[in-house]
Amino acid sequence: MTALTGPSADTFWATSLRRWNTVCWVLFAAMAFGIAAMGRPGGEMYGALGLLGCVVLGYALLDRFPGNRIVRPHGYLAVLALALGGLAYLRTSYAALFMVTLPHYWMFGRTPRISMGFLGLATFTTLLGSWLQLGWTAEFLGETAVSTLIVVAVGVLIGLWAHSVVEQSTERARLIDELERAQAQLSAAHQRQGAADERERLAREIHDTLAQGFASIVVLAEAARAGLAADPGRSAQQLRSIESTARENLAEARELVGSGGSPGQAAGSVAGTLRRVLDRFAEDTGLTVDADLADPECDQQTRIALLRCTQESLANVRKHARASTVGVVLARLPYGVELEITDDGAGFVVEESTGFGLDGMRKRLAELGGRLTVTSSVGDGTRILATVPLAGGTEGTA
Repeated sequence: MTALTGPSADTFWATSLRRWNTVCWVLFAAMAFGIAAMGRPGGEMYGALGLLGCVVLGYALLDRFPGNRIVRPHGYLAVLALALGGLAYLRTSYAALFMVTLPHYWMFGRTPRISMGFLGLATFTTLLGSWLQLGWTAEFLGETAVSTLIVVAVGVLIGLWAHSVVEQSTERARLIDELERAQAQLSAAHQRQGAADERERLAREIHDTLAQGFASIVVLAEAARAGLAADPGRSAQQLRSIESTARENLAEARELVGSGGSPGQAAGSVAGTLRRVLDRFAEDTGLTVDADLADPECDQQTRIALLRCTQESLANVRKHARASTVGVVLARLPYGVELEITDDGAGFVVEESTGFGLDGMRKRLAELGGRLTVTSSVGDGTRILATVPLAGGTEGTA
């Protein structure tokens, strides 16, 4: 059996010590009064009072000054064992002192091995003192030896039971403490993960809205400046597009800051929303846009995902593709909704793409259980295929 350590053991022994403390002082006083009142004046009485005084003084120091360097717990137990032997030899109140101080071996020994060691020492000194006084008589064997061994046996059983209870309590306290620490660590990890997810979501929203709007403004401003002298009407139209895009960006920024949600909530039907985006794109770029848009019933998150995929794909066409024609097909299929965006531009090597946009589209679709397929090669254009399952749909393949 291991040593009892930890807050539970210390609390138990401190509580036990406080409760037994009052009883001890009353019994110590009663024993001192009995020795003084019933004993005959002489060396034996003074010797018994001296032995009892040593025990009381040691106990008082431990009780009032637990951290003192004069009397330590094990030193007190050694003095107690010797005092019991002396009182047994003097035949004065040794049995009462033995019973009164029996809990002290478990309070101050702290481990079963040490407690039982000092208890065995006290038993030996008590029997030795009594034997030296009485010898191998019937009184020694019938009264002193048997009664002492019975008291010691009961004390051992009670002490071992108390230690077992305290060990179980200490182990439960340790497990509870470990569980609380694990819960705190898990909570902190969830908070960190939540903060990281929120940063990623905000970064994706900013990229899909404000960043694309600013990129459009830059492209339109460059085109307007280049054509200001040659085609003032076209430049004026581009300036109006810049103003409109800036206003939209401002509104999206306010909504993003104010609500923390997804700006541009894709109100209305998904086909109508995509149609407005495509018309604006064709007007700003002058590219041919062929659109075949069904109008499936979608929830808000699906409409936003389809809108963001369309915006990101068109932004990539504007910045990189050098295309002349863009095709957009939105279809309702048995397993969900499918959005296909193609262009006849320069294409690229998909495996070498490191942009944030495609990765953001994949994550956005994955949150809805969908997927993104990108097909492209240099000189052969690009095909973006986004699929999102809808409630009630049947799984299948595109």
